Amino acid sequence: MKEIELTCRLGLELPADEIQTAAIKALGLSPKLKDKVRYRIIRRSIDARNDVLYRYKLEVYKPDEVMSEYVLEEYKDVSSAEPVIIIGAGPAGMFAALRLLMRGLKPVILERGKDVHQRKFDMAKLSREGVVNGDSNYCFGEGGAGTFSDGKLYTRSSKRGDIREVLHQLVRFGANPSSLIDAHPHIGSDKLPTVVENIRKCIIEHGGEYHFESRVTDIVKKQDGSFDVTAENPSDGTVVIYSSRKVILATGHSARDIYEMFDRKGWEIQAKGFALGVRVEHPQSLINRIQYHGKYQPYMPTAEYSFVTQIEGRGVFSFCMCPGGILVPSATADGELVLNGMSNSQRNSKWANSGVVVSIEPEDMPEYSKYGPLALLKFQKDVEKSMFDYTGSLKAPAQRMMDFCRRIPSSGLPQTSYHPGAVNAPLHELLPEHVSLRLKYAFPEIGNKKMHGYYTNDALLLGVESRTSSPVRIPRDPETFEHTQISGLYPCGEGAGYAGGIVSSALDGINCAARI
Repeated sequence: MKEIELTCRLGLELPADEIQTAAIKALGLSPKLKDKVRYRIIRRSIDARNDVLYRYKLEVYKPDEVMSEYVLEEYKDVSSAEPVIIIGAGPAGMFAALRLLMRGLKPVILERGKDVHQRKFDMAKLSREGVVNGDSNYCFGEGGAGTFSDGKLYTRSSKRGDIREVLHQLVRFGANPSSLIDAHPHIGSDKLPTVVENIRKCIIEHGGEYHFESRVTDIVKKQDGSFDVTAENPSDGTVVIYSSRKVILATGHSARDIYEMFDRKGWEIQAKGFALGVRVEHPQSLINRIQYHGKYQPYMPTAEYSFVTQIEGRGVFSFCMCPGGILVPSATADGELVLNGMSNSQRNSKWANSGVVVSIEPEDMPEYSKYGPLALLKFQKDVEKSMFDYTGSLKAPAQRMMDFCRRIPSSGLPQTSYHPGAVNAPLHELLPEHVSLRLKYAFPEIGNKKMHGYYTNDALLLGVESRTSSPVRIPRDPETFEHTQISGLYPCGEGAGYAGGIVSSALDGINCAARI
């Protein structure tokens, strides 16, 4: 077997004859064997440096070589098997459950929110009426926060595990097979609910359990080593206690009550760096023009971007970029204002949005040190509250990009996709100074050095993007993945501080289940 690279123009298929000819040459075979070589596309990416091309990486095989195939393990019937409680039905929880099915253990999933379809009604109330359901919103509910944020399926880390398991599982449950080869695959927030629902159906069909509207309020380690997990239905106050010898904690980065419960119990948690900034919204046509160097055509994929730079010793970077997307309110409690982005599978809105955020470490906030391991959580809360207090609603404080950097008010705001609306505001004053100043220097740098045209007053900044990752880490043993003080409890995914995004969270869920 050998790997080869080929290119073709976007909008065209890579001809089989061209593949076979290149394979014969790479394998050193006679042209007579051209029709007998086999191949598999393993990666496809867009190269817009000169002509806009698809760049393909392929594996090619001689006629007598065995072409390896990735095969998922089968799920077992676990109806009568030992239960493992999983707290949270986001990517980490779902993929932990699927791995448990493969190993013959029974996943019992407790999810504070509603199923993925009922959840949509609460999100509609949030966007249209400003009504926040603290247990069912863009962060909480079946599928987790990633279900309604474009469904990006790439990760920078290959050390967490075999990414193919995650991608093949998702394709099995309804994702586009192109996810297996695209360099930057995504599913889309219109398609993800069906994928998530199919995963749930599979888990239940094989004997696992789902319990929605089951907000965990207590975890008790008993003398025999097992756990009692108390869950309350937020709608009617019903309380149920679930028991198991093993518990996977996969609550996501916004489950602040879980961190506070750990702190009350004296269970070790740690303050962890995270990032905070703004959502930046450009016309998608501008991003297409920048990224395709003026060569964009309607048949080409909607352009995306990413960047990272260093400003005064801290990283400033794009986060959760949503091409052809919209902005949504991601508050999980009354009196706070948080924004996120989402895209449907076609990525066909007229806006592009991305978080642009500044890294923050515990030592950057000495005034919050009195809150101990909850220091940056308290800081995060305070910033979100200050944004809400400025507008008095879920309308977002907003400012044009160049005005923000020049420290002057905007005379008016461009149209935005953010449904609650935007309020003209001095974001440069509302943001913490060390965040505001770094963004002030970052935006012109990006526009001058990396993306010519990005720095423009046609871009709108909206505050605040603050749920980039957890501001708390729940420590665990690096070998067993169990909490450092509580054997049998497995902190997992974004909420525990060990992942960032759908794929890395799913891999962490798989790894925790594998340890069990």
